[in-house]
Amino acid sequence: MQTAYDVVVIGGTGVDTTAYVPALPLPYADTYAVPPMIDRIGNTGSGVALGCHTLGLRVKLVDLIGEDPQGRFIRAHMEARGVEFAWAPAPQGTRRSVLLVGPDGRRLSLFDPRDAPGERLPRELYLAAVREARHVHVSLTGFSRHVYPDLEGGSVSTDLHDWDGENDFHKDYAYSSDLVFLSSTALGSRREAVMRDILTGGRARTVICTAGAEGCHVLDAGGFRHFPAAPLPGPVVDSNGAGDAFVSGVLYGLLSGRSLDDAVTLGGVAGAHACTSAGTHENPIDETALLGRGEGLLRSSPA
Repeated sequence: MQTAYDVVVIGGTGVDTTAYVPALPLPYADTYAVPPMIDRIGNTGSGVALGCHTLGLRVKLVDLIGEDPQGRFIRAHMEARGVEFAWAPAPQGTRRSVLLVGPDGRRLSLFDPRDAPGERLPRELYLAAVREARHVHVSLTGFSRHVYPDLEGGSVSTDLHDWDGENDFHKDYAYSSDLVFLSSTALGSRREAVMRDILTGGRARTVICTAGAEGCHVLDAGGFRHFPAAPLPGPVVDSNGAGDAFVSGVLYGLLSGRSLDDAVTLGGVAGAHACTSAGTHENPIDETALLGRGEGLLRSSPA
């Protein structure tokens, strides 16, 4: 029997204000004249939901947002894209980021999480959906950790982003998800050790650590292995959203019955596409482009 959703995304919407700057790091000056600043849909949950939806997966996004202009912006964007979105009001307002993007596409994010002590996602927003979903992706928002008891026995992923392997905030997510994504940004030589700790310390069966232009590393029961970055389909414009695109590509591959290695390859193709597109989640790759660019890189057919 077909389930109602392929992917339910918990948390992680917001609005990005992007400023294109002449250099990163940006030397101190009283004023810089920059190209027009742009408000766009942003944050990690938005990226995973929009990416999976554009790839043809049945998606529901659930979050807390403000009853403010940014919250209205998010609701209108999801409605226009056809993404099912359930939300409850966050009195402290909608999460926001200011993104500084350099000429080479690298970014610096100034993130305003708008966390509130004791905040919870109402169970009526998500409980029926996660029980009818093939997979749940939990974003790294403070209230999302409280959803895990309702996800026992299901397929669950999370993205720890630039975790240093020590910050306690991330540990519930790291040890309560069976598919864990993270970035190598803050790990240095401890990358493999932290990945092994995630694999042995909790529920995880697979850990995937992205490393930008160096590709990514995967650790599971089959061992530790490296995947090179996918070829770029054009010049790098803006690296914002590449990690979320990677996650959506991997989830598409796995939910389409492909092997983990092929799913990771498709994730790389999706991430490379995001780097060549301005904005954070404005132009997710679609299924035709993903499979077309992945042809020749995949090792097997879907099951």
